[in-house]
Amino acid sequence: MSKENLILKQRREKLEEIEGVNVKPYPNNIKPPEKIAALIKAYGGADTEALKASKVTFRLIGRIMGLRRFGKAAFLHIQDSSGRIQVYVAKDGIGEEAYGIFKKFDLGDILETSGGLFRTNTGELTLAASSVRLITKSLRPLPEKFHGLKDKEIRYRQRYVDLIINEEVRQTFLTRAKIIQIVREYLAQNGFLEVETPMMQPIVGGATAKPFVTHHNALGVDLYLRIAPELYLKRLLVGGFERVFELNRNFRNEGISLQHNPEFTMLEFYEAYATYEDLIKRTEELFLKIAHEVHGQNKISNQGQTIDLTAPWRRITLKNSLKEVGGIPECDLLDRTKMTARLKELGVDIRGDELQGKLWTKLFDLLVEPKLIQPTFITHYPTDVSPLARRNEDDPSVTDRFELFIAGREIANAFSELNDPRDQCNRFKEQIDERKGDEEIPPVLDEDYVAALEYGMPPAAGEGIGIDRLVMLFSDSPSIRDVILFPQLKPEPALK
Repeated sequence: MSKENLILKQRREKLEEIEGVNVKPYPNNIKPPEKIAALIKAYGGADTEALKASKVTFRLIGRIMGLRRFGKAAFLHIQDSSGRIQVYVAKDGIGEEAYGIFKKFDLGDILETSGGLFRTNTGELTLAASSVRLITKSLRPLPEKFHGLKDKEIRYRQRYVDLIINEEVRQTFLTRAKIIQIVREYLAQNGFLEVETPMMQPIVGGATAKPFVTHHNALGVDLYLRIAPELYLKRLLVGGFERVFELNRNFRNEGISLQHNPEFTMLEFYEAYATYEDLIKRTEELFLKIAHEVHGQNKISNQGQTIDLTAPWRRITLKNSLKEVGGIPECDLLDRTKMTARLKELGVDIRGDELQGKLWTKLFDLLVEPKLIQPTFITHYPTDVSPLARRNEDDPSVTDRFELFIAGREIANAFSELNDPRDQCNRFKEQIDERKGDEEIPPVLDEDYVAALEYGMPPAAGEGIGIDRLVMLFSDSPSIRDVILFPQLKPEPALK
């Protein structure tokens, strides 16, 4: 019998012994206890005499994270969602019968305890138990030195154990929740209405990506998990909601990497009577608000680099970034043959008939994006890679659009919205021509969206921010898997 199986067997035997003396190992009549962090905050500074004089009894519930037995007494550390504290359990303190049951408790068990506070000889704040009660019996042992494992995939698969053991991981997800709350509060305070739009859609739209396909039996039709909520949110602008946002899941049937998960969280917001330049200012405001509320300053650390979020941030056109950062001469940018050859040298699979904008953005991804560490707005994307963005009035070959890059990653994408139904219909048709023969992204004209524009959409601007990447930035996390509670992983190999 393996060591693990032996431990499981021993714990099950202890469970049976506990039940044999009429103790319920999984009781349900439990009232919310005091939080460990609140207790430490209130009494952490009290000295020995003050604690002895207080004579206050506290009731705590926590998981046993450390246990040292000394015959008739034991020291243990228990942990709840707020913190960790030491508990002293003695036979004389809880009684012989209760101590006999307590001796069958293990690391990982959840217990309830009551008692007063004192300080040990080493000065550690400790609860002297006058009672202990088993709340949940753990049948599997906590991994030894779990936080030191090199194989992160085990931690991702068993996130519940990772959260028990690793305080840093818990803090990451507390930070994530705080960031989402800040985003919601900022938008609500600025007059934006939170809405919900369909996640199953009859037509793929709002971005260029491979969709997940599902089938609705009752309707007898295929539907697509949304790759973006954009077209539905802009329908709401038509309907008279002038500021809307949605914070929810998108799905893209593409690769998994340090920056990509097929199911991810996206914020999209749309504002009537605004331009992409207005959204530049709004983006700076939002990020600075997050920085101050999470870190208390404009500068944050990310993977060994200091990111300064002090506004205004750098702005540079896509074309100029390719020249100044990517080192590509302007004459080469206008030469399809040279661009195609350069991309092939860089290992990019090129057909040869791509539009100029597609060649520029592929070169940008490889030669410019990784170098954009400090906040940078890349503006004036070519029209042929921006099918939903408004053309620039001075140069119709580009659009009033920006993408935001920080720490070598795209964080946001925004533009002044195209609200001319004629131009939009023509660009949809151009997309369909470009995608002919593509079975994964069906080339279908969204006639209803064009019809919505024909009713009249006010001039507006819209933006999408990847929440997972935003959390990566502000939590100093190297991988998107570190900020998603249950990331998508390859199936575990079958046991032989």
